[in-house]
Order: sequence, then C-alpha cells, then structure tokens
Amino acid sequence: MSAAPHFSPDVAVIGAGPAGLMAAEVAASAGLRVAVFDHMPTPARKLLLAGRGGLNLTHSEPLDRFLPRYGAQAPLFRDLLAGFSPDDLRGWAAGLGIETFVGSSGRVFPVQMKASTLVRAWLRRLGGLGVTLHGRHRWTGWDADGRLALTGPDGAAVTAAPRATLLALGGASWPRTGSDGGWTDILAARGVEIAPLRPSNMGFEVPWSDHLRERFAGQPVKSVGLSFAGRRLKGEFVITGTGIEGGAVYALSAPLRDAIEAEGWAGLTLDLLPDMPEAELLKRLRRRGAESLATFLKKALSLSGPRAALLREFAPAAALSDPAALARAIKALPMVLTGTRPIDRAISSAGGVALAELDETLMLKRLPGVFLAGEMLDWEAPTGGYLLQGCFAMGATAGRGVVARLLPTASVSLSPEGKGD
Repeated sequence: MSAAPHFSPDVAVIGAGPAGLMAAEVAASAGLRVAVFDHMPTPARKLLLAGRGGLNLTHSEPLDRFLPRYGAQAPLFRDLLAGFSPDDLRGWAAGLGIETFVGSSGRVFPVQMKASTLVRAWLRRLGGLGVTLHGRHRWTGWDADGRLALTGPDGAAVTAAPRATLLALGGASWPRTGSDGGWTDILAARGVEIAPLRPSNMGFEVPWSDHLRERFAGQPVKSVGLSFAGRRLKGEFVITGTGIEGGAVYALSAPLRDAIEAEGWAGLTLDLLPDMPEAELLKRLRRRGAESLATFLKKALSLSGPRAALLREFAPAAALSDPAALARAIKALPMVLTGTRPIDRAISSAGGVALAELDETLMLKRLPGVFLAGEMLDWEAPTGGYLLQGCFAMGATAGRGVVARLLPTASVSLSPEGKGD
C-alpha cells in the first residue's frame, strides 16, 4: 500500500477566500513556501459569486464613521484597519492592475465591475510568489502525529506538516461556495470557544396577506426610511414571498435578529416619505376632495405601487380616512418581523471563534502556530464593503503574524506590487 500524499510547506492555508489568499500573499512575499488548500475545485468561490453584480471591495467613508460599522468589535478593527486600511486595499488592487472608483453611495468598486478579473490577476501574482493551490482538499483536523489531515480529490487521505497553519474557512452562509461551518466541531474538540453561527445580512419573514404576496413579491421598495432600536437610515429593500430583504434591511439585520431571538418578533418602522416633513404631508392630505384614496396618494404624494400597498397592509383601517392618523402612519408605519431567513440563505454569518481565544496576531492561544482569519471569527458587519474590508485586513494581520513567528527578524508589508518590503 502506498503512503498517503504528504505536503511539507512552511505555511499551510486552509481556505482560499479573501482572508486566506491575503494571508498567503503576505507570507509568500516574505519568502515563505505557502500551500493553499480548499475543498472547492477552484478558489475564491464566494468572492466571485458576491461580485456578479459589481464587486463592492470597501467603502470610502472616514474611519470615524467606518469603524462603528463593526459594532462591539470596533476596537479590534481599529487595529486591523491600521495595518490594512481601505486606501491600502485600493492601492493593493491597483497593483494588480484593477483600478477602482467611488460610487454615489460611497462604496468602492473595480472600474470593470468584475470579481473574476481581480481574482485572475491575484492568482497570477500568487503563482509568481510560489504559492501552490490545491483544490478539492477538505481539512478534517489533525492526525495522531499532529499533522494536518485532509481528504484529497479522490477521497484518499492527505497529510501536511507545515511550520504554521492559517485557517480561513468562512462562516456558514452560502454553503454551496464552500462556507459550511464544518470546522466548528474540529476546533471545539480542541477546547476552542465558539459562539453559535447565526445568520447576518439576511432577509426577514413577514406574515403578508395573500394579496400583497401575490401582487408585489419580487418588487423593490425604493427611497424609504427604516428605523429600529434608535437607528434610522434611508434606502431600499425588496418584498419577497416570505418577507423582506435588501441593503437597507441588512444594515439593521443584527439588532433585528437579536430582538427576534429574544422576543420572537421585532417591530421595524417604515417612513414611506422620508423627504417630506409630517406637517407638509398633513397639509396635503387635508386637501383631498372626492377622489379615491389611491388616486389621491398617487397624484398628491407620488405614493403608489409597493409603498401604497404597504400602507394598506399595516395601517389601521380607521387611519385611512383620518388625515392626521394617515400622516402618522405614512411617517411611522409599523411592520412586524416574525423570523429570520435561514443561515444558508444569508449573505454572511455571525458567531464563530471567540476573539478572546486569539492573541494580537490572530494566533490561537490554545494551539500555537495556528492562526485564524475571516468570517470564521466572531464578528459581523453590514454589506457595503465592510465585510470584504474586514476579511482582507484580517488576512493581512494573520499573514504578518505567521511571518513574525517563522521569520522573527523579517519585516514585511504589502506594496502595490505585492512584494514584501
């Protein structure tokens, strides 16, 4: 019987997403031999899927507004972004030949609006640095001798004995791209504290009437205000057959999810006309003559389609004939959310390895030489570039931690060309 295939790189990276590939680049730029393993056939599956409609790399807002997007973990990201900021990310992309621009919302995109172009350029750079990629290799833990245990493409056992390991296995959203949370039991068996994985940036369930569901499912609700737990924002969302989803909803998803978990429901407040003061709205409503309410709302307030349907869905019947009550309903319409969509339908996930388990280089205190990065850690952020920025920054920090451990006298940073200084 032949021996199982065996790898002996300096660094083994498990997970070929943004965090893993960034850590691989940092380590390889310092001269370390890096092997990347992923159980999907090709790398960066989730990044490619996320970039189908235009890859939102990061956001252009100042750091004093950027950092609070990470909630309770803002102090950690203050340090992470000091090492790899949004400007650094744009400079790094430019070094790959990927120019970026700031959209009207402040989000940063590649000019070509394609993730595939960036990934191809990145893989060429990694290949030039000597990084080897091994698809269809699923990590299953450690063997009795402390080596990494993997299952290869043909189901055969594979082992690796690196000097350092970087785990960047993602959370549990979009499992078809490889993020299935299968690593949780492996680390928990080693005593690592792991918060339960939960959906983040996900849709919510709403008990629609049959009429609204059949007539408006799939339609966007544009230019509305959303309020919950003291936070208010303006944006848009989409009515689905089961509830609501979309950018404005994702921005409030964490507190809404927490409320539903605690109370069984959450009350989201809609402002159907966020740019019109209630006093002006009431003045217009009092001018209504004999025309129907639907006709009047459309002509006088440009309130029709999904927004008008939501008003009829949630406003008390008596309010529709009382101008003052109707004005209040339009400006503060209560929508009851009764559940979250499943984690496998979420854009990202919350929970994961507790940050207290890691040192400042993102190395596990219980497992010296094992570093973690990306969505498998216990943090979350809204869409808008914050998620990807966080993963890139974590990968850069963990990669530097690997270099510091294996090459204590080395100094490494990413330049636009991807070379270590």
